Amino acid sequence: MLLSMMRRHAQSWLIKFLVAMIAAVFIFYFGYSFHTRTGIKVAEVNGEVITGPEYQKTYRTMIEALQREYKSVWSDSLVKAFNVKNRALESLINQKVVSQEAKRIGFEVTKKEVQDQIVAQPAFQSRGRFDEARYRALLSNYRMKPEDYEADIERGLLQRKLEQFLGIFVAITDQDVLDYYTFSNEKLKIGFVQFSPEKHMDTVKVDEAALEKYFQEHREKYRVPEKVKAAYVVYDPAEFMDKTKATDQQIKDYYDENIDLFKEKRQVKVRHILFRLTQDASEEDENKVKGKALPVLKMAREGEDFAGLAKKYSEDPSKEGGGDLGYFSAGEMLKPVEEAAFKMKKGDISDLVRSPLGYHILKVEDLKEARTQSLDEVREKIAELLAKTAASDLAHEKAFSLLDQMPYQTDLGKFAAEHQKTATSTEYFSLDEPIPAIGGTEKLRQSLFSLQKGDVSEVFEVDGKFYLFQVTDRKPSVLPALAEVRQKVAADLTAELAAQEAKAAAESFLLKAKGGEDWVALCKKNRLAPRTSDFFSRQSPAPELGYGRDLVEEAFSLSEKRTYPDKVFEDEMGVFVIRYEAREGIDKAKYLEEKEKYRQSLFQARHRVLLGNWLEDLRKRAEIEILIPADKEGPEL
Repeated sequence: MLLSMMRRHAQSWLIKFLVAMIAAVFIFYFGYSFHTRTGIKVAEVNGEVITGPEYQKTYRTMIEALQREYKSVWSDSLVKAFNVKNRALESLINQKVVSQEAKRIGFEVTKKEVQDQIVAQPAFQSRGRFDEARYRALLSNYRMKPEDYEADIERGLLQRKLEQFLGIFVAITDQDVLDYYTFSNEKLKIGFVQFSPEKHMDTVKVDEAALEKYFQEHREKYRVPEKVKAAYVVYDPAEFMDKTKATDQQIKDYYDENIDLFKEKRQVKVRHILFRLTQDASEEDENKVKGKALPVLKMAREGEDFAGLAKKYSEDPSKEGGGDLGYFSAGEMLKPVEEAAFKMKKGDISDLVRSPLGYHILKVEDLKEARTQSLDEVREKIAELLAKTAASDLAHEKAFSLLDQMPYQTDLGKFAAEHQKTATSTEYFSLDEPIPAIGGTEKLRQSLFSLQKGDVSEVFEVDGKFYLFQVTDRKPSVLPALAEVRQKVAADLTAELAAQEAKAAAESFLLKAKGGEDWVALCKKNRLAPRTSDFFSRQSPAPELGYGRDLVEEAFSLSEKRTYPDKVFEDEMGVFVIRYEAREGIDKAKYLEEKEKYRQSLFQARHRVLLGNWLEDLRKRAEIEILIPADKEGPEL
């Protein structure tokens, strides 16, 4: 908040005095030249120094990345929340140990390699050739010197060489790829019965002692999270619309400068009739669907009402509207449908068109050629857009002006009233709850929770409106007494006891099934409805069983020899007893098509693990000395 205070009191004698004092300290401590700051040592890694400027550069890069991600809800107070200071130092230490190891092994990067990398980048080219002036200008825009950028390129190339070298030690055999593909794509069908806790809810009895015991054992579950309350002032651009009006010249200038926005692509209006068929359908299925579609195509070409045919025969939701797909341009529709439609004339009916969805019959109802809308056609639209933009700019300016004038440690409500604005107070809300009457994103709430009581936020944009917040109160996280949450605790304990009874019933059922009792007879005896899943893979588990990894992995360990697992499975849907039904192997032809893709995926996964382990080992063996803790000094080194 120091920078905010200085900004708000820039004309005050106190701030002028503080600035003078800070300048004197800098001169005394660092000397007259700021270049002496290169002598500040933040850390040493195997005797190699991490300097203050190095740290500052990495720190600024991380801050700028966060600012781009958080955009209008960024707050300087998030620096601490994200631990940026320590993350920047950790990043530099990692860079040092990697660079040192690369040089120890014997890798180096030549000046020519750095130059080639820079020259090849399109951002630095003009008319296909490297443009030095453009290069320096772009770096200047990002406040970066060429020598710093080139050092970054060198480090990146060195790390890439080392990563490629380590890749040599990642051996992937054909058997590895087959095993990985099989693991990902084999399918299983299982039978199962579900024991629902709800059936036991009425038989469960909860006494006071059990309630107290359960509460003490699970007290953290009922913790009330930290909450804040905030006052806020909002500037809505709608309030300024009557103060903004675009001139004819502004409208024309916008039209000329954004002419591409008013270009309309060629469009076609189509109705279709779809006969669904999967992409990997057998030849027999293909012929069956064609057998259904061809008679409908014949009726359409003989003049029967196309919309009526679509309503009767189409297997697409658009059938309700007579198969109407509306107007579309190139790139907006399934490629086979699009390619066929744009080759047709108005009134034409296509042959059968195969797409990933199945077979389509298309009818072109209208065509619109590409054109550019005239200024007169879009004048009102541009005028409205410019007025809204100007109103938004004015609202933002007003909000920022209020913040800029606001003294430090001042009540937002009172200060706003002095400037003819009304401050509103929220109810208390937690980090996981939307801001009452505002909503907002999690990132906005993170920004507000990073403020201390009495702190005023930067100007935040939420749904097009501009807000200033002041945290007026904070309630720390607390553990409630049983009396405050009795009803919820009782409900939770009842649900847990019911789940235990359901589990006990399921375990008894499983024991009998493994003992040889007939599955169907056992289900009938226990008044259970046995069900069978469709074939599913590890990547796409059966939804009716939930997505618990334990259940899926145990299911895939079953076979004809081992029909039942050793335990029952619980999830939010209930308790399950499962049994093996059938296994479906991989498609060998598809495996051969996708083999190299899976080889690359497996290589990348193993390579990442190897790199992570290697870096961890390097750091363990390195002599790392932190000379100035980042969490204390930060970027002000």
